[in-house]
Amino acid sequence: MILGQEIIYNFAMFISKIMDYQNLSDEQFKRRFGVYKQTYRKMVESVKSVEADSNSPSKRGPKPKLSIEEQVLVTLEYWREYRTYFHIGTSWELSE
Repeated sequence: MILGQEIIYNFAMFISKIMDYQNLSDEQFKRRFGVYKQTYRKMVESVKSVEADSNSPSKRGPKPKLSIEEQVLVTLEYWREYRTYFHIGTSWELSE
């Protein structure tokens, strides 16, 4: 049962982290990620449109752990801070 509780705790922490980013003001978001929320939303829309336009009949491999929105945030975090993959992985609970 302890393993199940650990999984639930990790999931709750991950969700709370995502919610924290959504609750930032526009200025705080800019300070954190280097772009305004409006720019971020446009970036997400662009990535989603490219994903939708891709003509790949089947997606190979496992499903990504992060949504497109979260993937864009990780990319912005990398560009903004030039953190190592190790540091970003531990922040977002991913492997390098």
